[in-house]
Amino acid sequence: MRILIAGASGLIGTALSRALRSEGHDVVALVRRAPASPAEFQWDPAAGRIDETALKGADAVVNLSGAGIGDRPWTRARVNELRSSRLGATGTLTAAMARQDTPPAVFLSQSASGYYGNAGAAVLRENAPAGSGTLAGICVDWEAAAHRAPAGVRVVTPRTGVVLSRSGGALGRLLPLLRLGVGGPLGNGRQYWPWITLPDVVHAFSFLLAAPLSGPVNVCAPETADVNSLIAQLAGALHRPAVLRVPAPVLRLVMGQLAEELLLASQRVEPAALADNGFAWQHPSLGEAAAWVAGRD
Repeated sequence: MRILIAGASGLIGTALSRALRSEGHDVVALVRRAPASPAEFQWDPAAGRIDETALKGADAVVNLSGAGIGDRPWTRARVNELRSSRLGATGTLTAAMARQDTPPAVFLSQSASGYYGNAGAAVLRENAPAGSGTLAGICVDWEAAAHRAPAGVRVVTPRTGVVLSRSGGALGRLLPLLRLGVGGPLGNGRQYWPWITLPDVVHAFSFLLAAPLSGPVNVCAPETADVNSLIAQLAGALHRPAVLRVPAPVLRLVMGQLAEELLLASQRVEPAALADNGFAWQHPSLGEAAAWVAGRD
């Protein structure tokens, strides 16, 4: 397949590009700077501009573009940027597809488990309703923008959970603390975080490019875990204690709404669509995932 990726330089995009190329696919990327190779094409999603030769002959488009959710404090300007960066990129891609004589067959457009808001201990399959809050609202609009792709394009919106990586990603700031033995749970630790390892999220995206699925797909591991369990397993795999709990009021004081929605919200997500369609996880259990993060497999 010829696969066009927006957001190819991020954590998932870098690993996905490498994996798809190793499988023999022709992978090209959209970049905001001047292209540095024939595998790069320039675009300016904020302005709706794109080099449309990037889509010529493309079998699939993967959209991972968007400003980092937890990179900066959530000022009003930053929240607007989180929304506009996602909707602008997605709208630019769907408009460009509509101008093609032969649009790509598949549009894989990232969403997030934040779609469900703070849902407590309720089990969340793909048919669960959207939650409330900033992240949920962004995800609802983000998915709606993806479904403006031309008729005949199979649209998939992966609602991805916390990606466990050996470096970077959601645990990029927490892992060094855990390695030093000075990390710990966040809040009371009873909130559920949907999680998945980087190899499994890459495998899932590759799977979704070919599987007969459309619409929302929960991309997380089949074993649910609350933050207490997640931190304990990671710390145990690193042979370090994890006793320095950060109270919720402190998180709210330091991080405001970002802490409320990103760290303290509970989402007990079930990857029903992946499981029902025969997807096989490399790290289905938290123990296996923690061992991989710690470099023990």
